[in-house]
Amino acid sequence: GCNGGACHAQMYIMGTLLRHGSDAQKAEYLPRIANGELRLQAFGVTEPTSGTDTLALRTEAKREGDDYVVNGQKIWTSRAEHSDLMLLLARTTPVDRVEKRTDGLSVFLVDMRQVLGNGLTVRPIETMMNHSSCEVFFDDMRIPASALIGEEGKGFRYILSGMNAERILIAAECVGDAKWFIEKASEYAGNRKVFGRPIGQNQGVQFPIARAYAQMRAAELMVHDALAKYEGGDNAGAEANMAKLLASEASWAAGEACVQTFGGFGFAVEYDVERKFRETRLYQVAPISTNLILSYISQHVLGMPRSH
Repeated sequence: GCNGGACHAQMYIMGTLLRHGSDAQKAEYLPRIANGELRLQAFGVTEPTSGTDTLALRTEAKREGDDYVVNGQKIWTSRAEHSDLMLLLARTTPVDRVEKRTDGLSVFLVDMRQVLGNGLTVRPIETMMNHSSCEVFFDDMRIPASALIGEEGKGFRYILSGMNAERILIAAECVGDAKWFIEKASEYAGNRKVFGRPIGQNQGVQFPIARAYAQMRAAELMVHDALAKYEGGDNAGAEANMAKLLASEASWAAGEACVQTFGGFGFAVEYDVERKFRETRLYQVAPISTNLILSYISQHVLGMPRSH
């Protein structure tokens, strides 16, 4: 029943460093992340004007001697106020000077402790669930050239594998949320008595919970399929997206069934149902919206024309 958002990003952010970082970067950061010396890591990708159109981002990093100077803004950067490191995607070559929009983007591992208040400003955003979401502003933020991960201008492809891992992870969390909702609803339906009998004896209560269970199991199998392909080093884009789609919808269906089973008590803070209900709604919107997943499947799996 917990919210994994407080720490889940550590499971995919550092995948970029593991796959594309230098030996020196790995030696400097990974042991200290593993032993807890370095706290959470933030993922600086989304911007107010671009949203999920990552290639339209405006944050720029210009090389000046042994440094890069960063200017721009990120939003929905979860845990930024509590993080020591940020994986930052910025444009190092203007979009009008590259052949493809996917070129000219670079990834940096920013030590936030060195620049907070000195070119870096973090502002928390109040939301309907506790995800520690933040706005992040870069004003002539100077970082060493050694912060660059991999090759300059190739950062978008580095980020993509991390996004697939993110979707698989979120899908797994949604499956866990669905299991929590189903367990809570089933137990309450067996214990709560109205009109002299358990409410779980009524098919109108049973069937939504049972259907949510079937949806959850199907989504769980898709998560395992996506994970096997990702861990095998294959392109798991389609599987990761489908796992995220099915799991987010299964979790929401389980949440709906749980709230309906609890009735008025489902809105009472003490039962935690209302909290999880709010939290699980997020995952049909972020970290990638359902509509964009359907667009991806239509184009890249089914071969239909690009819709956007």
